[in-house]
Amino acid sequence: MGTDERNFRSSYYEKVGCHSVEEKKSLNKLLQDNIRNHAKLKQFCLSYTVPSTTRSLLWNIILGVMPLHKNSTEYIMEQRKAVYDDLLRAVTVMQIISANTPKNKVLLSMWQLEQNRLLYSNNEKIDLDNNFVEIVKVLLQIFENDVETYWLAKEFYSCTREIAQDCAKLKELSHNLLRKEDSNLCNHLENLAVFSSNDLLDKWYVTGFAGVISESTLVRVWDKICGGSRKIVVFIFLELAKVLKGSALKCHTRQEFKALVEQIKDQDAVIVNKAIKNWQNNKQHSEIKIH
Repeated sequence: MGTDERNFRSSYYEKVGCHSVEEKKSLNKLLQDNIRNHAKLKQFCLSYTVPSTTRSLLWNIILGVMPLHKNSTEYIMEQRKAVYDDLLRAVTVMQIISANTPKNKVLLSMWQLEQNRLLYSNNEKIDLDNNFVEIVKVLLQIFENDVETYWLAKEFYSCTREIAQDCAKLKELSHNLLRKEDSNLCNHLENLAVFSSNDLLDKWYVTGFAGVISESTLVRVWDKICGGSRKIVVFIFLELAKVLKGSALKCHTRQEFKALVEQIKDQDAVIVNKAIKNWQNNKQHSEIKIH
């Protein structure tokens, strides 16, 4: 079998959700090693589509919820559960939550308590809280174990803090790439202040498009973020804008454009596939050092 044919088949199988035997074997070996290789696991997330059956374990290890030393897993997870139980008991005793409190609000209260600001907030903190809730909502749809979900939310939120720090440069990159591909669309979005405002791209980027793209598709984007890519969000936005170009050009305000994008869920799988492909084909952009 020629290399081109092999690459074509691998690409096709990945698009339809099938993973090569070699990739699965490679990942399984990495996960079963007594001392897992953190760098290789992150690279797997960047290079391949993560099988849904191993995503929970892979994210837990990469994000530091589970230890790299396999033999320490049971002990560490017992400690994670103990912290979770203590926080849950505390917010219950304090009557911050009740039996009717939505689970995402329960986890938010626990996180706020752990951050020592349960009873104090300001506008900036409220924005952070909202971002955490958006992340929690997605994870609750993906994972069943509440303890792991809480810890994954905390650690994934920390990853998005890196995106937040670089948001200005990520928006600048978004603007520059879109101008090269479609100057007319870029000019229109520029007139709507999409690139200069702090209430649109910042929100989408920092939450990894939570609430915009359906959870089952969004995990493929979050795989890349877990793997260390911040710029994947730029390519998601570019594909969203291009797919919606006809309707986007009719938008008169930034809020109209926001509403348009957040109703895209019926096309999000195609958009994410294209975005990941373009991100992989534009390594000169995805490897740009922001700092």
